[in-house]
This record gives sequence, C-alpha cells and structure tokens, in this order.
Amino acid sequence: MKAETKQLDLSIIGKRPGPGKSLVYVCSLAFMSLWFSSCHKTEEKQEESKAFMLSDTMMNRIKIDTVKTEIVRNELTLVGKVVPDENQVIKIFPLVGGNVEDVNVELGDNVKKGQKLATIRSGEVADFDRQMIQAQSDLLIAQKNLSSTEDLYESKLVPERDAITARQMVDKAQAEVSRMKEIFSIYGLSKSTNYTVKSPINGFIISKNVNRGMQLRSDNSEALFTVGQIADVWVLANVNESDIPRIKVGMSADVHTISFPDETFKGKVDKIYNVLDPETKAMQIRIQLSNVGYKLKPEMHATVNLNFEETDRMTAIPSQSIIFDRSKNWVMVFHSRTKIEARAVEVYRTLTNRAYIKTGLKDGEQVISKNQLLVYNAIND
Repeated sequence: MKAETKQLDLSIIGKRPGPGKSLVYVCSLAFMSLWFSSCHKTEEKQEESKAFMLSDTMMNRIKIDTVKTEIVRNELTLVGKVVPDENQVIKIFPLVGGNVEDVNVELGDNVKKGQKLATIRSGEVADFDRQMIQAQSDLLIAQKNLSSTEDLYESKLVPERDAITARQMVDKAQAEVSRMKEIFSIYGLSKSTNYTVKSPINGFIISKNVNRGMQLRSDNSEALFTVGQIADVWVLANVNESDIPRIKVGMSADVHTISFPDETFKGKVDKIYNVLDPETKAMQIRIQLSNVGYKLKPEMHATVNLNFEETDRMTAIPSQSIIFDRSKNWVMVFHSRTKIEARAVEVYRTLTNRAYIKTGLKDGEQVISKNQLLVYNAIND
C-alpha cells in the first residue's frame, strides 16, 4: 500500500495545474491526504493487534493469586521419621516352648483380633492338659468322698471332723481345677497339645521373628510378632538446642515424605520430650498424624515444617510466584490479558508455600503463580 501511495503522489506533484484546475488540484490533494491518513491508522491498528495477549489456552494454564497483607510467619525445618503409635503396639511373646509347626502371616500383613498367627507343638501344653485331667479327676473323687462321709456323719458313724476334712478336700480340688482353667484361658489352650499364637488386636504385623521349624524356649526374651495399629501414626523429629525455645505444644506441622513429595500431611506437635540425646544433643518432639489410606509407613523418613507467627505484617504471595533472573526477584503482575507487568520485588522471607514481600507489591494486586515463567519469557522475547 505504501508503494502505491508514493507513485500516486509523484504523478500528481509532477504536473503543474492550469489556472482553471486549481480547485480540482486542491480537492485531489485533500482526498489523497485523508486516504494516506486512513492507511496509516490501519497500519497502526495492525501493529497494535500484534501486541502480546494471553490466549485462551494460556489463561487455562496459569493461576492468578491476589496479594494479601498478612502476619509474617516463620518456618522451622526438622528431620524425623514415622513410627507407630506406641499406645497401639503390642509385642507377642511365646508363653510356652516347643517346635514351631506353622506360621500363618508375613511381615506387613493386616490381621484381625483373634486371628491365628502361628502354631507351636509344645510339651508344656501336653503337661498342662495332663494336669487339667488330674485336677478334674481329683475333684470327682473328693466330691464322691464328701457325699459318702456326709451320709456316715448323719448316721453318727463318723465324727464331724471327717465331714469337715472331706469338704476341705473338695474345696482344694475345686481350686486346682479353677487354677488350671485360668491357665488354659491365659494361654489360650484347648484340648490339643498345640499352642496357637493369636493376634490380640486388629493391626499390621510390624515385626516378625519366627519361622517354621524353629525351636523355642519358654524363657525366650524375643517377641515372635509385633502387631500395631497405624491408622494414627507419630512422627518423631529432632530439634537442635538453638531452636528449642521456639517449640510449643500445639504448633501446626506440615510433614513431607519422599514417597509422596507432592502431598502435605497436616498435624500438630502434641508432645515435647524435655530431655536431650547425649550423643546427638538434640531434643525430640512428637507430631500425631491421621494416616488416611495407610500411606505413612513405620520407619519412613520425614521432613517436618513447623510454622509460627511473628509480630510484623507484610504483603504475601505464593512462593512459587517468584522468578529469579538477572540477580533480581521478579513477579508477573496481572492487570488484564493484554497488560502483564514483570516487576522487580524485594523478598523479605520465603517459606515452603508463602513468600513475604518487603517492597514492590501492594495489597489487592494480582500475580501469576503458575506457569509464570512462560509468560515472563514471552514478554521478554
């Protein structure tokens, strides 16, 4: 369009108008001036249409957050591990010695209360069974002796002391039977010579120290199984001496694990162990967590972030909104789809999910907190 305009202008300027054509010449110049101005505005509009603007696809990919003035929070990062709730963990020891005939569970299995874990063939159980039979037999004889003695006493054929002695023998035999029943109840024995190891609670097999064919002694000090409920778990974290004054019961805690890096487990500090480990010189704290879906496993490593408030107030944005480039921190301030500003800011403190801005932002402004680097690069290009 520009080339045509120049050629047309030269053709007009190259001819000198006669006296009668002045009016026509002036009108032609005015018309051409308006036409050239219109073309120039069209070009400007075309250039403006080529300016940066977020597409619908890009709008769906970004996230916009509002700048807010908040109380400044601080964060303390600790290292710890996941352990089962000690109040819901039971160690199972063998009450009798013998040969392990069968093991019915493996490490990590979910078991129910009363479920059979292992079977032990034991001579001690056989002896208990013999004692029970002997006690029941002695009771039966004592009862028959009492019956005949009482008959003789009523007939004045024996003195009263014989009847009293017979009653005492029955009581003694009855006590022995009761004792043996109590032993059978405690050991969970039946008429079989096998001793069955059962789970006392619902839970998971946390440790297992028995295999089929093992010989066990009755004085074995090692637990065969450890069963624990892990619907609620603890995280034990170490606190350095310098950070001890900051720790308070009830502090909110964010727990992260290697297995679930994008998931935050929420809990609170519910106990402070007010002693230091003599080797590490660190104090332990306990965070109780609800273990939904059993994602947290005992002995998992965990990173604990404790949050606490300070006295100052500052503008705050999501920490992922910040872009570090050319030795400065930048944020993408969103005004509209066609007006996005890359603004340098001074960061006071950056936490895991929150950043506090000292200068550069005002309360109520909007910043891009997701895929902002793509927008930053597009604007700078």
